[in-house]
Amino acid sequence: MPNNKSIILLSGGLDSLAALGICKDEYGIELALTFDYGQKSAKFEIETSKKICEYYNIEHKIIKLDWLKDITQTSLVSDKDIPDSDFGTAESAKQVWVPNRNGLFLNIAAAYADSYGYNYIIFGANKDEGATFPDNTEKFRSDISKVFELSTLAKPQVVAPLINYTKDDIVKVAIERNVPLEYIRSCYASGIKHCGKCESCNHLKNALINNNALKYIKLLFGEE
Repeated sequence: MPNNKSIILLSGGLDSLAALGICKDEYGIELALTFDYGQKSAKFEIETSKKICEYYNIEHKIIKLDWLKDITQTSLVSDKDIPDSDFGTAESAKQVWVPNRNGLFLNIAAAYADSYGYNYIIFGANKDEGATFPDNTEKFRSDISKVFELSTLAKPQVVAPLINYTKDDIVKVAIERNVPLEYIRSCYASGIKHCGKCESCNHLKNALINNNALKYIKLLFGEE
């Protein structure tokens, strides 16, 4: 795709990092957008995303959305404790839901695409999260691409390379592609190390164990 250039939504977590590693050359990713909406892990997500962008030599922009914190009371941004529950339940999803987050992020990326002529917007939607969150499904990806055909002149297509991948699959392909997993920041909490308790940590840890990538357990979680 020599004439194409793309934007990626980059939180610094497993999914967005793997999507970047997989799509960087094929889709000509030139710009990463990281969003600060007052989430507890914002500082570490921004620091991690900056390192990732330096590693892959792409431009990095931080988009502040202070108002988004004001309209949500979910545990990612509020004083409520982040749940230690297992991933995939309706109740755990509700506790970490941020209103229209992916829709908002993708629309902001579409505005950049319209202004600067980006052909694709990459994001890390995947099979496991799609089972609980409707904005991580193929239908969502397809429908929002259709919206951008009407709402932009550039008509960027939304690409989700991990849409049919489980977390185990994502770690596997990331290792095969030499993606720098040591940079991951997937934790919902605000500690320096991954807390190892929140659903995002649990999912990442299990995927690393299942792929025998144990060296990252100590590095990311501080565990032997």
